[in-house]
Amino acid sequence: MIGGVPYPLRRGGPVAVDDIDFVLSAYREDGQWRVESLPRYIGDDLDGLTSTLRGLPADFGATAFVSVDDDFFIVVRVMGPQQRLFLSDVTAATDWLLARQVLERLDLPLPEDEEPVQPAGDAGILADLGVEPMDLAAVCDDIDLYPDEMILVLASMMGIGDQAEQTLNAPT
Repeated sequence: MIGGVPYPLRRGGPVAVDDIDFVLSAYREDGQWRVESLPRYIGDDLDGLTSTLRGLPADFGATAFVSVDDDFFIVVRVMGPQQRLFLSDVTAATDWLLARQVLERLDLPLPEDEEPVQPAGDAGILADLGVEPMDLAAVCDDIDLYPDEMILVLASMMGIGDQAEQTLNAPT
C-alpha cells in the first residue's frame, strides 16, 4: 500500500523499465559539467535514484532528470544531505508510483479527479543553474512539448543542452 492506495497503481505499480524514456544525470566535476545517461531501471524508484546521485563524484551535488512514458518528468537534486524535488505534472501521481513517491516526499496530497495539470515541488530547484522558477513553470505549461523535449529545453537553459542531446542520441 502506498499513500493509502493499494497496488497496483499504474498502469500503476512500479514503473516498468520500458516506461522510462531516459534518466540523465548532470553534475560538475573539477569545475566541468558532466552529463551522463543512467540505466533506466534507476528511474523506477526515488530512493534508488537519490542514492545513485549521492554516489556521483560531483563538486556541489548532482541533478537527475527522469522522463516517463512521454507523460511527465521529475527533477531530483541532491546536495549533501539535502534533497530537492520537482514533478512536472501532479496528476501523474494517480497513475504512476514514481510520481506518487515524489508527492509523498513533498508531503502533498494526491490530486483530485478533476485537478488540472500543474507542476509540484521546488520550482527553484534549478535557479542557481540558470533556470528561474517562472521559466521552469513556462516550460511545463507548454502543451506542445513532450517531457523529453521539456528536459532538453531546461538543459539548454542550464548551458548543457548540447551535452544532454549528445548523451541521449549516443548509441546504447
